[in-house]
Amino acid sequence: MQQLLLDIRPPAQPELARFVAGRNVELMAQLQAMLDGSAAERMVYVWGAPGSGKSYLLAAWAHACQARGLSVDVTGSNAAQAVIADRVDAWDAAQQRAGFAAFNRVREAGGLWLAAGKLAPAELPVMPELQTRLGWGLVFQLHGLDDAEKRAALAQHAETLGFRLEPQVADYLLNHTARDMQSLLRVLEALDRFSLEMRRPITLPLLRQLLSGAGRR
Repeated sequence: MQQLLLDIRPPAQPELARFVAGRNVELMAQLQAMLDGSAAERMVYVWGAPGSGKSYLLAAWAHACQARGLSVDVTGSNAAQAVIADRVDAWDAAQQRAGFAAFNRVREAGGLWLAAGKLAPAELPVMPELQTRLGWGLVFQLHGLDDAEKRAALAQHAETLGFRLEPQVADYLLNHTARDMQSLLRVLEALDRFSLEMRRPITLPLLRQLLSGAGRR
């Protein structure tokens, strides 16, 4: 049980493979093309509401860039082969100036740039020059998954694990655990292992037993 509970905790490194695309297929295709070196546009800005998965996506993409052997800067302030800038809407004046300079250097060098914030470029509370630069490349709104999409994603992942996810189990997951997709997938995987360890089918009582143990850790 202790190892299963540890498995529910956030993994050390976000992974692109664990990001459920949902309505963000075009964005994911663009990010993959940037990794493959086939993208015509190498500058991307992503915006969306808190909880939509922006920070996880940026961290996962940074890890994927590093795995490809690219030099990576995750502050948005320094030139590198791949520059990732999160929460640009919260940048202070010094960060804005550094980000503006880094953007220009990366673009001139043909590097990769991925930035994210809560607002579309035109609405960002940053200096006009940076606001303009962030809108130069491709701009995507990151759409969070609704409950129906989360249920479908959980059911699909359960099939890859070799079991059918009952609707009441999926509903309980959505109502009693963290609602971001990565957390939901981790609990589902821990539930699968718990089921094998206990030699019991995956049911709502089994999920409750697992989560009650997680609450006591």
